[in-house]
Amino acid sequence: MEKELIYEAISNVMAEIGAVGKNSRNSSQGFMYRGIDAVMNAINPALVKYKVFVAPEVLEQTREERTNSRGTVLIYSICKIKFRFYTTDGSHVEVVTIGEGMDSGDKATNKAMSIAFKYACFQLFCIPTEEMVDPDSECHEVTPKQAKGNVEPPKENDGAKKATEKQIAYIKQTVKEIDKMLAFYGVEKIEDLTVAQASAVIAAKGGNK
Repeated sequence: MEKELIYEAISNVMAEIGAVGKNSRNSSQGFMYRGIDAVMNAINPALVKYKVFVAPEVLEQTREERTNSRGTVLIYSICKIKFRFYTTDGSHVEVVTIGEGMDSGDKATNKAMSIAFKYACFQLFCIPTEEMVDPDSECHEVTPKQAKGNVEPPKENDGAKKATEKQIAYIKQTVKEIDKMLAFYGVEKIEDLTVAQASAVIAAKGGNK
């Protein structure tokens, strides 16, 4: 039986890769983490040298909307991805990992794929780290989802009445991304929010309606 070259190639890549340190800083919470760029920079020369390339395949994906503590709507994406690492004779090994990502725009899936690839590389090549607990570049404080059937019905006329002065003042003090919140509700200013809408924003911030 012919020798499959991928196993030797992976061993050679492992011998070339050094430790990847926590050199990136989370902008919102200040902790250090290992970025995907650092991992790519560490492994790329060895992959090129020993002629290894990777082909990803998304096996499963789920997406849903979440709201963070500031009232910002986020897209939450979970991807199960198979990575095939090939070498010149066509032989390959497969690594399946799961990545999760959140973003207020269109980057949730990109983030999920990057995380999945980063951990596939850590696992396959046994990249040295100080520890494997790896919080990534963004963390979102998400409000718990309400169970179906337990959603409190809106009070009468809350959908028509404008937000109270107390609600408006609280939102101005606590919500940082005002523009995104207004765009989500389709209004031009905070005073245009209804009582029900303002209550939802305040509840997401952990305040009283």
